[in-house]
Amino acid sequence: MPRPVLTGFLIASAIIIAFAICTDRRADLREAEIEARYPPTGQMVKVDGRMVHVIVRGAGPDLVLIHGAGSNARDMALALADCLEDRYRLFIPDRPGHGWTDREPALKGAFNTQAESPADQAALLAAAVKQLGATNPIVAGHSFGGAVAMAWALDHPHAATVIISGVTLPWPGEVNVTYRLLGSSVGSAIIAPVATAFITKDYVRSAANGTFTPQSAPETYYETAGIPLAIRTASLRANNQQVNTLRPYIVEQSKRYDTITTPIEIVHGTNDTTVFASIHAEPLAARMDNVHFTPLPGLGHMPHYVVPDGVTAAIDRAAARAGLR
Repeated sequence: MPRPVLTGFLIASAIIIAFAICTDRRADLREAEIEARYPPTGQMVKVDGRMVHVIVRGAGPDLVLIHGAGSNARDMALALADCLEDRYRLFIPDRPGHGWTDREPALKGAFNTQAESPADQAALLAAAVKQLGATNPIVAGHSFGGAVAMAWALDHPHAATVIISGVTLPWPGEVNVTYRLLGSSVGSAIIAPVATAFITKDYVRSAANGTFTPQSAPETYYETAGIPLAIRTASLRANNQQVNTLRPYIVEQSKRYDTITTPIEIVHGTNDTTVFASIHAEPLAARMDNVHFTPLPGLGHMPHYVVPDGVTAAIDRAAARAGLR
């Protein structure tokens, strides 16, 4: 190799190595700051060697609230706990890789592209809440959590299911390019830690607030819902891999939905452009006799914040149909 070429190669290599070291250090410091600000607020339960974080509040029939993508248990607790804890015993878990719940060890590698299926997540969360005393709960899931709630209904004891703007059926096309990129091997290994280190708070706040469109997020949503927990490298990997691999799992589990005989309540905004009611809620309601669908005119993807009374009414209906109220 000619000397100038070798010199250029060595300089470029040194710059890349220095950037990688700087990125790793900055990401570590940022994650430490985030985790100090948003520690676990519930109980830690060990399931097959993995720690699962669950917030437990209230008294009454058991109700599990499962959060969506890029979120954590704080989100569901913030939106609904005050409305429900007077008449339900709430179990609000972090899904695997989110908040403070561990992923499967085999999925933690930097270059991994695989993710926990909704069925895997339902099994982990069902075992965790069972340890905490939940029996035959109502299971409510928002967005991605809707897929987990439907998987729970297929395979685990439950009284009823509530889907809040949830993913339940296969959709046409591919997921957003960001999920495909960050869910890829190279994206997971390289882009995720760079994002953790350098993505701005304003960008993350804007993205989180954008899920409320056409409504607006509460002014303190970013902080009080613990959204910064989602930008840790491991959580970015988990979230994007789970979304990127979700559709094939939905194709398979949706083939079994007709075996569910327990009550299902669905609430979904008609202006939701994140998870479309026309693709998920409406055809599922048309397909299954045990589904009661309540469209929410003009609402976007976050009805549990915008119209919590409408969501809690659906939960109360599910409880009544299950003979729990």
